[in-house]
Amino acid sequence: MEQIIATVRGFAGALVVVPEPGGDFPEFAWGDAFFYYAPDGQMPQNVQPYGTIVIKNYPDDTASDLDPPGRWRVNIHVDRATFRELTGEEPRSLTRPRDYAAADSVMPHPVYGALGWICVVNPGGRTRDTVVQLLRGAHDAARARIARRYEPGRSLETD
Repeated sequence: MEQIIATVRGFAGALVVVPEPGGDFPEFAWGDAFFYYAPDGQMPQNVQPYGTIVIKNYPDDTASDLDPPGRWRVNIHVDRATFRELTGEEPRSLTRPRDYAAADSVMPHPVYGALGWICVVNPGGRTRDTVVQLLRGAHDAARARIARRYEPGRSLETD
């Protein structure tokens, strides 16, 4: 997990937020990691992260069985073509049953798969390089969205 966080921190303009006790984040987010494109180093407002790492089950997200020690999951937003390539399905048409607790396997996110999110529980030898490539692609896509949003001559008030 630390290796992936360090890799993302090395992307130009990346901001990695890891909430800790005593900060401004709610307790349930402590220890998780959130990846943003933020070249100014400030956490973006009204923007979802392009990737996350979670280290525990959430009330509406238990299928990956993340509560046992040493289990964690990386989540990455990908485009439709990449999602199809990785899963063999369209994001909004997921029908295959999956073992969301299986480690080192790329699969749709158990809750947000329909929105184009994929995940890997405990990336290992089979998926580590893929995860880094997907995070790089998600980072680049986030950077491109920001660049389009703030093109010269484009009104920020209508975006």
